[in-house]
Amino acid sequence: MIHLSKSAASEIQRLQSKRQNMGTRLRLGVQTGGCADFFYTLDFDSTVKPEDQIYDHNGIQIVVDLQSLSYISDLTLDYSEDLMGGGFRFHNPQASTSCSCGNSFSMAQ
Repeated sequence: MIHLSKSAASEIQRLQSKRQNMGTRLRLGVQTGGCADFFYTLDFDSTVKPEDQIYDHNGIQIVVDLQSLSYISDLTLDYSEDLMGGGFRFHNPQASTSCSCGNSFSMAQ
């Protein structure tokens, strides 16, 4: 299950409303690299593959590929603003460490 905070849901809805294609879904994923072993990816996508998992959070559809899901199940996506601007924050209970940027993590071996 992927969770969205109230502020993340609000920001996703704001970003979706600015897009030409309103039929896109939020795609959340993981790729190798970054400051640690893995980094999070966020994008809007209109393509859903048969092996993708789709979560619905109050009308916001979140698409996660099966490979990424093993790294981010139970992840909570948050959004906050500070003096440097706003950004999404990832709270991943499976991550053993996160780098200072908050977008990269590693897992216990």
